[in-house]
Amino acid sequence: MRIEVLGCSGGIGDGRHTTSFLIDDDILLDAGTGVTRLSREALARIDHVFLTHSHLDHILSLPLLLDSVAGEREGPMVLHAIPEVLEILKDHLFNWRIWPDFSRIPSVEAPFLRYSPIALGQPVVLGEREITAIPAHHVVPATGYRLRGRAGSLLFSGDTDSHPALWDLAEMTPDLLHLVVECSFHDEQREIAHASRHYHPARLAADLASLKPGPLVWITHLKPGGEAGILEQLASAGSRPFQALREGQVLEI
Repeated sequence: MRIEVLGCSGGIGDGRHTTSFLIDDDILLDAGTGVTRLSREALARIDHVFLTHSHLDHILSLPLLLDSVAGEREGPMVLHAIPEVLEILKDHLFNWRIWPDFSRIPSVEAPFLRYSPIALGQPVVLGEREITAIPAHHVVPATGYRLRGRAGSLLFSGDTDSHPALWDLAEMTPDLLHLVVECSFHDEQREIAHASRHYHPARLAADLASLKPGPLVWITHLKPGGEAGILEQLASAGSRPFQALREGQVLEI
């Protein structure tokens, strides 16, 4: 599995793009503004989109992606998410008021978009690739994901505050190569972090202390303008070694 970071910022501006990962050339994990970096040819090759949750920075490019290439595809694009996330999108996005209902056009029998509900802990197998929704602790229904390829696994926290399931799963994943975990706010903004259920450095460093040796740790979803300070606080808190995820970076598993 080849995982290209299209966007990994907690916002936009000065070249920043929000969360999206291109897996090989046919799968998106989240559909933030990072998707806009792709050519139309690349967009047309995407057959599956896996969403963590319904917040705009993770779905913003999805409606325009479908609109840009749907007519050039031979079959529907498949949208995978837990049922609660799919219901939000049906009610508030693909509802004809915000955007057309692509699950019903050009016809119900042959739509541009097909919803595929997934369950926590149940892998979706696409060839030799395995993608499994994992728990997250956020203000809306949300998940992270475990990606498993031939060489090993990657855990992506999604948007989340501290919760034991992520770290238990890391402990129980013997082939874990990469942990991509968010850290959105400075410690001085911990009240905002707690209210919006995001990590801040002191809280993340405490959880990272329990992570088994071996996997590389990548920090994502840093809020614009605060990146250097967040990373400095995380290092000062005694965190295990980590690196900041970068747009354009490629991870392989």
